[in-house]
Amino acid sequence: MSSDLSLIPTPKSSLGAGRIVLRSCGSDAVLSEMSSSYPLKLLSPKIYGNNVAVVYILSYGGGLVGGDQTTLAVEVRDQTRLVLLSQGSTKVFKTRPALRLSLPSVEISSAITVQRMEVVVASASALFLLPDPVTCFRSAKYHQLQTFRLEEDASIVILDWITSGRRSLGEDWVFSRYYSLNEVLVGDERVAKDVMLLEEPQIQVQALPHRPLRDRLAPYSCYAMVIMYGPLVRSTIQQLSTRYKEISVFKRSSPPDLLWSLSTIRDGKGCVLRVAALETEAVKVWLSGSLSGLGDVLGADVYRKAFV
Repeated sequence: MSSDLSLIPTPKSSLGAGRIVLRSCGSDAVLSEMSSSYPLKLLSPKIYGNNVAVVYILSYGGGLVGGDQTTLAVEVRDQTRLVLLSQGSTKVFKTRPALRLSLPSVEISSAITVQRMEVVVASASALFLLPDPVTCFRSAKYHQLQTFRLEEDASIVILDWITSGRRSLGEDWVFSRYYSLNEVLVGDERVAKDVMLLEEPQIQVQALPHRPLRDRLAPYSCYAMVIMYGPLVRSTIQQLSTRYKEISVFKRSSPPDLLWSLSTIRDGKGCVLRVAALETEAVKVWLSGSLSGLGDVLGADVYRKAFV
């Protein structure tokens, strides 16, 4: 995915921008800047003690329509801790008719829903991005591009997860395209880059059988990825690493209800955690228990909000 996406003209009615700047005032975190425009909405109902602030990322109408684009810039300063949450899953509705737009290095349809996030986390500060999962409706097209820039002793937790869709309506992995990019840089070094692309093949190879997304991703209906890095989450990383080393690998007659894996980065300073399960609720319960050490960093009340 090219950064040239930022050059694509978009109708003003579907372009939203937001900005959050968190600073410290004594022992309290202060949102020195918080602004947003349609279809993006930011809400911070309460500032917590111990330099912790919570901001909800919302959308009007309960979701995003094909062609909507949002850009959110975030700065976390002065040893503060920012928690970004959502109220319910990020729903991506069906695409609407759109004009094809072409540039020398990129071609994209304005019907694609695009969300960008650019984050800067200063020394001894921390960001915890813990939203509900993305749910793409039938025929939806969604791109998510997130870049996180940390100073050496900053900390971060990034949760990025997707459901198969509205299973009660028979929509099981029937969206058109899902693309998610998460990139973490510490200083000038890229320490993690995770990309997920889910789409039906554009060209069918006659020699190969067609396998729709539903078959390729079966039997699981929810996939999650977590990137953690920094001193504030080191104990949680160590606990997960110990648990993962104790897992025994053996042949099974059927897939487990839930499976997970862990890869450490930068000599254990960070990790990439992946989880898949038959049900979204199972992933949520597993994450809530496995990341419970974050409650000591954020406070129990704040942590519970992420997995209610």
